[in-house]
Amino acid sequence: MSTTHKPVVRRCVSCAHLKDRTRMLRLVRLTDGRIGLDQGFGRSAYVCRSQRCLQDARRRKRVQKSLRISNHPTIDAALAAELDGAESDNGELVQDSPVE
Repeated sequence: MSTTHKPVVRRCVSCAHLKDRTRMLRLVRLTDGRIGLDQGFGRSAYVCRSQRCLQDARRRKRVQKSLRISNHPTIDAALAAELDGAESDNGELVQDSPVE
C-alpha cells in the first residue's frame, strides 16, 4: 500500500488561489471572541504570505468578512506585522511581479 499523503490545500481569501496550508497565514476566530494566529479551533481564514495578498486583505477587510466579525484591531495588527516580516522560505521578501 502507498502511504503518500496529499498536501492539505486552502484558498486565500484575497487572491482565491489554492496553496498548501503550511505556506499561508491562518487567522482564527476563537469561541471566546478573541482572534488567534495559527492557533486554536474555530472559524478560520487563510491569507497568502505575499505582499499583494496581505495588503489587499487589510485594505478590503477580507479576513473580517470571512470570519464574519466586525472590525477587529487584532486582525489589522496581525496582518500589518506579517506584512512587515513577509519572508519566503529562503529569507527573502516575497514580492509579486506587477501585472501588465
